[in-house]
Amino acid sequence: MTLRIRLQSPAIVTAPGVYDAFSALLVEQAGFEAAYLSGASIAYTRFGRPDIGLLSLDDVVAVTGHIRERTDLHLVVDADTGFGNALNVRRTVQLLERAGASAIQLEDQTLPKRCGHLDGKTIVPAAEMVGKIRAAVDARRNADTLIVARTDAVAVEGLEPALERAERYAEAGADVLFVEALRSTEDMADALARLSHRAPMLANMVEGGKTPVLPSAELQSLGYRIAIFPGGTVRALSFALQGYLQSLRDHGTTTPWLPQMLSFDALNDVIGTPDMLALGKRYE
Repeated sequence: MTLRIRLQSPAIVTAPGVYDAFSALLVEQAGFEAAYLSGASIAYTRFGRPDIGLLSLDDVVAVTGHIRERTDLHLVVDADTGFGNALNVRRTVQLLERAGASAIQLEDQTLPKRCGHLDGKTIVPAAEMVGKIRAAVDARRNADTLIVARTDAVAVEGLEPALERAERYAEAGADVLFVEALRSTEDMADALARLSHRAPMLANMVEGGKTPVLPSAELQSLGYRIAIFPGGTVRALSFALQGYLQSLRDHGTTTPWLPQMLSFDALNDVIGTPDMLALGKRYE
């Protein structure tokens, strides 16, 4: 089932954030059907840096390809601003689609962009973003590759201009609409009332961000079709790893932390080592 068909189902799509093939594999093994490849999380884990426009298209394409090779998840890929103008957007869509993206998200920030829940964002004119969306729609080879249009205009121009932008992006051909950093459940309801009949709506759940973090079931009842939790995976990993490293420093051994670790064999089961070794024997 394609993501386009899946979005016609009444049940919301819940997509945890991922940043590489291993995190995506764990998401799939946990029973999720979709994941969100977060540009911020790639920056956090690959560079140890914030989400302030440091990623290149090649970075995102490489990670997308690794995830697609390892999992069958519906993969929503954060492509930032498309890495340039409309012509750059065409190339971005072509490469990410070829690498295995199910949906490609583009936003209307200027370069360099920054995390949608940081202050100080700036945005391009709506007409420029409309052109980018049209370029994205034209560039895809498969109609089932979804184009997600994100507007960051709430923080810059206010709610009403942001909703007007989203309407224009839907008219340009966007398959999914994403109004970033809505400040309240009332604003979320207003956005849904205005836009959900035009295209499926995506909710971004950032712990500690501008938007109230709600359970997927509540987001579904409001009218959202996709709920992403982009940074939670890295936050959970960071918390666990800080505890592990502090324990190792304090005790000089990993033994006290063993109950909170996978065993050697358990990790090999997760990553499929026995299956790979068995496959190799076929060629001996």
